Amino acid sequence: MQNSDDRGLDPGVFWPALIVAAGFVGWGVLSPDSLASTSTAVLNWIIRAFGWSFVVSTAFFLAFAVFLAFSRFGRIKLGHDDEKPEFSTISWVCMMFSVGMGIGLMFWGVAEPIKHFGSPPHGLAVPQSREAALVAMQYAYFHWALHPWAIYAVVGLALAYFSYRRDLPTLISSAFHPLLGDRIHGPIGRTIDALAIIATLFGTATSLGLGAQQINSGMNFLWSTGESSTISLTIIGVLTVVFIMSAVSGVGKGIQFLSNMNMIIALILLAFLALVGPTVFIMDTLIEALGLYISDLVAMSFRTSAFSDGKWLASWPIFYWAWWISWAPFVGVFIARISRGRTIREFVIGVLLIPSAVTFVWFTIMGGTALYSELVGPGGLVEAINAKGEAVSLFALLEQYPMAVFTSSVAMFLVAIFFVSGADAASVVMGMLSSRGTAHPRPGIVVLWGLLAGASASVLLVMGGLNGLQTASIIAAAPFLVVMVGLCVSLWKGLMDDIEVHGHFENLDPHTGGVREDHL
Repeated sequence: MQNSDDRGLDPGVFWPALIVAAGFVGWGVLSPDSLASTSTAVLNWIIRAFGWSFVVSTAFFLAFAVFLAFSRFGRIKLGHDDEKPEFSTISWVCMMFSVGMGIGLMFWGVAEPIKHFGSPPHGLAVPQSREAALVAMQYAYFHWALHPWAIYAVVGLALAYFSYRRDLPTLISSAFHPLLGDRIHGPIGRTIDALAIIATLFGTATSLGLGAQQINSGMNFLWSTGESSTISLTIIGVLTVVFIMSAVSGVGKGIQFLSNMNMIIALILLAFLALVGPTVFIMDTLIEALGLYISDLVAMSFRTSAFSDGKWLASWPIFYWAWWISWAPFVGVFIARISRGRTIREFVIGVLLIPSAVTFVWFTIMGGTALYSELVGPGGLVEAINAKGEAVSLFALLEQYPMAVFTSSVAMFLVAIFFVSGADAASVVMGMLSSRGTAHPRPGIVVLWGLLAGASASVLLVMGGLNGLQTASIIAAAPFLVVMVGLCVSLWKGLMDDIEVHGHFENLDPHTGGVREDHL
């Protein structure tokens, strides 16, 4: 068990990560053009040389998580044998969904299906046709359902297992104990944790940038404020203060309350669209698009640039896989923290299937309603996105239905709350990673990482808008992808060691996940 005296700031993790983060912000402030050109060059090299690795690794993470859930490892409890889950299942699902996806779903729920409808992936359909609409939903499911949650599940599972069953600190480096032993406390382990902080910082910054752009579009829709970098930067500044205040209040008071509240509001907004929108078309779309997604899942999972559009792959699946990977340290730490006491099987099924089911419903209602508008009327969403950008898509859709001002205000409020809850959790987790895994990092450290996340989002918006946000995600995720592959190897070794120590699988109690008393 970790000694409480060892839970202060870890200089070997904190200072390298801080230097990189502060250096990036300083570079962006002093010479944004130089930062933009360098980032673009690095991005092009990563995509050209290692784009395939994102594709293969993400498919592997999904297969690995499913195998662990349905193997006899699934009985093992993420904690001591007599522990019960801290949070109810409903709160557990709401918190991990809100933190893991929130802003992204609000931003892309309408925009992605419409983008694919106007320009179908890999030329699989005639643009703006019924076939294009079906392909658009299929690929929206592909980018947002099982694959991203498998990335989160692998990291969260490893952290929960080593932290709560092996009583190691809640750090990414702790998951490497079977491979590194006590060296997890040395330079190698500290490098792993510093990379996790950097990935988290830029993944968070990407989400904050998207949220600020969408709130700006909503303000312009409601009050004709105009859309500009200045307004977006002001939004980031105001909400950064709010999420820092939430972060220092603790998980029970801050994140849990916000997550439960915004999930309720989001479901009300979805129900409104489902009822006033094309209800039958939405149900038909869900059934047919889900069937197509399942039937083509393997082929989509392994598509590379060898025989496909490399530019499209970089802009969509590789960007998404990188974004999820850059979020994986903080979402993994967070869902591990709220999942103590659950079995591996319960954890994986919950993390993979429940959020994915909500994602299917979300995109079907949001995207399906938008596609119906394009196919039947009044349309205009493709032109709105092409003219004003993806951030305007949700408000352009809501404008076509009753109470547009009210629903747009609700949507803008939702984006703001998702902004706060996601950044809240990220700031706490970065504080944990730089403070030897303590569940309650010092408020000053949490505030510092929150400020740097907001500053990084501001730099990325000025540097290149959406393209700048995508570039940062992929670059930050590349080194952490290597860490994640090693983490899977280490988790496998740790589980095998657990079985060797406790005896055969049959000795595990299927109800508690622990060793049956008659086999001790």
